[in-house]
Amino acid sequence: MPKAKSLPVRLLGWPRRVLSSSLPLRLIATTLVASWAILTLGAWMILVQASHGILQGKQASAVAEASAALNRMQLSLTDTNLTAASLAERLTQLVDQASSTSAQYKIIIETPFSGFISAGVSVNSVPVALRNQVVGSDLMWVTPTLVVFTDGSSENTPGLAVGSNLHVPSGDSYPVYFVFALTQEEATLRVMRGAVWSTVAVLSIAMAGIAYLVSHQVGKPVRQASSVARRIAAGDFEQRLPVVGTDDLSSLAVSMNDMASTLSTQINQLEELSRLQRRFVSDVSHELRTPLTTVRMASDLLYDMRDDVTPTLTRTVELMHTEVDRFETLLSDLLEISRFDAGAAVLSLDDVDLSVVVTDAVDEVRALAEHHGVPLELRADKRLTVEVDARRIRRIMRNLLFNAIEHAEGQPIEVTTSGSRLTAAVSVRDHGVGFLPEQADLVFHRFWRADPSRQRNLGGTGLGLSISLEDARLHHGWLQAWGEPGHGALFRLTLPRSQANTSLPVPPPLHPDDEEES
Repeated sequence: MPKAKSLPVRLLGWPRRVLSSSLPLRLIATTLVASWAILTLGAWMILVQASHGILQGKQASAVAEASAALNRMQLSLTDTNLTAASLAERLTQLVDQASSTSAQYKIIIETPFSGFISAGVSVNSVPVALRNQVVGSDLMWVTPTLVVFTDGSSENTPGLAVGSNLHVPSGDSYPVYFVFALTQEEATLRVMRGAVWSTVAVLSIAMAGIAYLVSHQVGKPVRQASSVARRIAAGDFEQRLPVVGTDDLSSLAVSMNDMASTLSTQINQLEELSRLQRRFVSDVSHELRTPLTTVRMASDLLYDMRDDVTPTLTRTVELMHTEVDRFETLLSDLLEISRFDAGAAVLSLDDVDLSVVVTDAVDEVRALAEHHGVPLELRADKRLTVEVDARRIRRIMRNLLFNAIEHAEGQPIEVTTSGSRLTAAVSVRDHGVGFLPEQADLVFHRFWRADPSRQRNLGGTGLGLSISLEDARLHHGWLQAWGEPGHGALFRLTLPRSQANTSLPVPPPLHPDDEEES
């Protein structure tokens, strides 16, 4: 039985199940996701370019304003012989004057005698990297920063810091920094972002509406085609699609109508050929019964007298007796196959203990297995009551065991039974020649052999596994196979415990580790 999926796995699989159940919904979802991705990418590119352009413009403007302010400060200090105290006072006046006359920037001057001179902003607004660049340089440097206000008038905001050196009459250079807040630019970008994302939302909804209209126009003919196809599949070959217009959908309707006509003709031909084939196999099988009975009687008579003839004739009689047995088995199998092909096979249901049936089947072939040097190991579960046709289940087990002994190459065979509330299973594992994994379905084909040059040691007909598969299907069960060259093969028969409950999920793919763990 397959393991029940956990709740997170089921929840994750829910969108896929919903989308796979509706073509219009899948078309709308695909269009919406694709359009949203394209619009989001476009919006991101617009915002990035706009932000870059605004920042570049503000940076150029900040450098120009800072350069002009620095020149004015430099002129006000030229040819002025000031003491250290009066110089500090003059610099403080310049900072206060700049703060009061310009709302675009704040000034911070670093002096050796009074530390930092600033008004309204903290020295933390100047990055350490900018300070290192300004020291000993007459160039003007600019870098992004976070403006930290000290007067509590506003929150910290992104900005630009421009730095250079101010030359005083004494010949010294004092680092001066101009701090520009990007408040207006930030507000502009915020408005732009709102407008862009609102446009993306509106266009996404519009694209979803367009996708719905398109899916409705395309989905209606598809639903009609699906409905007609279901009726044709149910056997009503007179169903046809209406042909309207000359577009691609009308061409599809014409093609489907032609296909239905051709399919109807071919199915009628195949049904007639199948009926003739089944009748031929059935008639030949029945007609062979009488001569086979005569040959059987003569063969048995000669086999009983084999000790009274020459050794050469004895070997001939034994070979003829063996081949007559095989021919009789083949004839019975052909009759059974013809019943399956004709749909005439029926079940004779009864409640039986599957473990007992399996144990009896193993006991029947144990002598044959010992003769071929193949150990048989049975691991039967507790009582497994199933509603089955016991004769057919015993036949399945015999076929699986004969097949395992045939290919075991002297290696042991493990037979295991297991069950759950709804199903019961039997597995037969050998460690012989095996077969390729891609041949797992071919082993059930009629007269198929993994190695055509290999001779059957037990005289099988090549129909045992095919009949077993049909018997399993007749019980609404599954017969699965796994194999690997040199590592043997594994066959598992899974049956519903009750024929009243046959709508069970297909068992998972077969692997020997599953049986070894159980």
